[in-house]
Amino acid sequence: MIFPLFRRSRPDGTISALYGMIVAQARMPCFYRDYGVADTVNGRFDLLVLHLALVSDRLMQDAGLAELGQGVFDRFCTDMDGNLREMGISDLKVPKEMRRMGEAFYGRAQAYRQALAADGNEALEEAVTRNIYAGSAPAGAARGLAAYIRQAVRDLAAQDPAALGRGVLAFPDPAAFIAAP
Repeated sequence: MIFPLFRRSRPDGTISALYGMIVAQARMPCFYRDYGVADTVNGRFDLLVLHLALVSDRLMQDAGLAELGQGVFDRFCTDMDGNLREMGISDLKVPKEMRRMGEAFYGRAQAYRQALAADGNEALEEAVTRNIYAGSAPAGAARGLAAYIRQAVRDLAAQDPAALGRGVLAFPDPAAFIAAP
């Protein structure tokens, strides 16, 4: 067919690089060991969604990176679809689970956006406690994670759009924000 000739080329290598960095950050052992995030499918999903939401918001702030942001989100959806199938979810149930995951992503992303817009970290700590810790965070964990999130947002905002467009992404070291109980 001739139609593929007219499509804008997507930087799939860049999308894979950015998504890979998001996944790698969300899987850092200190989140599970030091912050007390449950090392379960749900705990890993929640940290992935957190990091994806932060990066997506940053990419969507720049009109030139919005398509890249959509590509990273699409890559997340493809990854989640594959993971569901690997876990043995039937073909008939995958769409329902994907819808649930999409709703979870958008709900959490909106909660983080609203909490980040508020003064102080109280709203962000509440959002983290509700979404990452299922309502009960270990002592100091939500405070430390909220401080990490604020710094990640600042770091992402400071990153050069051209570098982001080439797939260069840097997060702060989460170990630096672990709050003492």
